[in-house]
Amino acid sequence: MITTDVRAFREALPEGGRLLGLDVGTKTIGAALCDAGWSFASPALLIRRTKFQKDKAVLAELIARQAVRGIVIGLPLNLDGSESPRSQSSRAFAQNMKDLELPILLQDERWSTQAVTRTLLEQDASRAKRAELVDKMAAAYILQGAIDALSMA
Repeated sequence: MITTDVRAFREALPEGGRLLGLDVGTKTIGAALCDAGWSFASPALLIRRTKFQKDKAVLAELIARQAVRGIVIGLPLNLDGSESPRSQSSRAFAQNMKDLELPILLQDERWSTQAVTRTLLEQDASRAKRAELVDKMAAAYILQGAIDALSMA
């Protein structure tokens, strides 16, 4: 199941469980995890993209090791809420992850990178440090937004 509907995603996970959040970029994939009770999201890892099957194998191993029950993938929308070419790329990525047989939620990520970058700038992080952290922190930001919405669904 791939959905943008938080309620449908929630219904697919009646007993909760750990979730994996992904910020899918052209060069990297930021990954984050949340606790089984859906309280908080934390950055987990940064995957430098190579071939999709290799990237998927890394994610599948993380899913198995962390007993992940669902996946939240950032959906990059335009500011007006319409879809962009990057949205289609994220939808294609989700479609290719479907055979992992976990529910997938496509979560609006319009402000994730900007919010995380602003936070890192406020912390006076160097450019190199920001480059290393921004994608996995964006994944945590996306995942936190999803679990906050799930708690209200």
